Amino acid sequence: MVIFGLRAFFRNPPEWFDKTALLALGLFLLLCISEVTFVIFLAVAVSSYFGLKWILRFHGRAPRRYLFLLIPLQLLPLLFYKYGDFFLHNVLHLNFSSLRLWLFHVEGYNIPALHDLVIPVGISFYTFQKVAFVVDTISFKQPFSRFLDYMNFAGFFPQIVAGPIERRRDLLPQMQCFRFSFTKEAVDEGTRWMVLGLFFKCVLANNLAAQLNEASASNAYQIWISNLFFGLRIYYDFAGYSFIALGLARWLGIRLTPNFASPYLSTSATEFWRRWHITLSQWFRDYLYIPLGGGRVGWWAFNIALVFAVSGLWHGAGWGFVLWGTMHGVFLIINRLSHKRIAVPSFVGWLFTNAAAFLAWLCFYETRPGVLLAKLHALITPSAYKWELAHHVFDGCKNKPVYCLLLCGLVLIAEWFSLFRKGEAYYYLRRPALLFVLVVLIVILAPESNNGFIYFAF
Repeated sequence: MVIFGLRAFFRNPPEWFDKTALLALGLFLLLCISEVTFVIFLAVAVSSYFGLKWILRFHGRAPRRYLFLLIPLQLLPLLFYKYGDFFLHNVLHLNFSSLRLWLFHVEGYNIPALHDLVIPVGISFYTFQKVAFVVDTISFKQPFSRFLDYMNFAGFFPQIVAGPIERRRDLLPQMQCFRFSFTKEAVDEGTRWMVLGLFFKCVLANNLAAQLNEASASNAYQIWISNLFFGLRIYYDFAGYSFIALGLARWLGIRLTPNFASPYLSTSATEFWRRWHITLSQWFRDYLYIPLGGGRVGWWAFNIALVFAVSGLWHGAGWGFVLWGTMHGVFLIINRLSHKRIAVPSFVGWLFTNAAAFLAWLCFYETRPGVLLAKLHALITPSAYKWELAHHVFDGCKNKPVYCLLLCGLVLIAEWFSLFRKGEAYYYLRRPALLFVLVVLIVILAPESNNGFIYFAF
């Protein structure tokens, strides 16, 4: 309201006013999250900008070699806050507590241990976006942008905390000509995306979260059901956030990159990763996989395995995340080796792809290594599939509401019709009549308990 009140006072505000107001709004929202989040974002953003400026000004003839200096500096806060404790305790097996007290003890105050540090919200997303900005500017010899435009690119509030990870060529030109303008077409399109996102999050993801419980490590049926619930929950939660960000950005006249395109309709592992967390997949492809040689070299399988192991570690500091990424890497390698030799019907490919995806989700949500290995062992043990165990699961599900899974099934059917009949993901789910139904369902079925967006933790 303050921004629009000032715009009305100026009547015809200059361009710098709208850009400054947008940046101030983004920084204010980051400060509302936490002071640490605000300070770390500024540190990464400002150091990236002026580090790039220094390279281009004083080392413009051979700037690429200095990427090996700037990029580690950009990644340093992310490595410290997210992976410091994991690296010291789980990789090096060091007891850091006594060393911390000896090095950092100050009378009346103790520096907190690494595992007590709060990870700044969105640090994984905006760090990767700034790394891509630096690399693209140097590699493609792009003109150096003005500081205000760059800061709005780096801190655009709808997408800063959980993506999409935008590229310079897509978002920066929009920031360079940004003005607050709410057109009828933009508001209509943005509202449709936001309603769909709120339905995904408030109705599907939150109700699925309420049904999740700890599965027995010896009952394969319970483990598969937990995998199913978690896999659906994380999809509708993360896609819900992405659609809300997409819609809010459209209100402001900005087009963000869609981050999802019905991934659970994929018929191969390769297709799954073209539809799931699209901007992250593209980031790893362009900035890690291709520089390693991509699929053109003899060691392409190693490249895939390495990229997906790193992708798993990007999601969280734990061996389970590394295993999750490695499993997806193996699925992709098998997919590449077999797709030209074995003709698989689409339905069979869809079944295998989703079975693999939901199997891997176990490594994502089960953070206890011993329990994780026990559950993985149960899934490949015939005795864990006895009829008595299935009957026990069926009895436990009698008193649980089934409308959530029914809604998920109907939504997936609508996604299928949208993608394969119209060639546009979520087409029918954004039609006016169905959006009205979604609004009614949000009002009726959204639980009162508040569940934060799951990807804020990553």
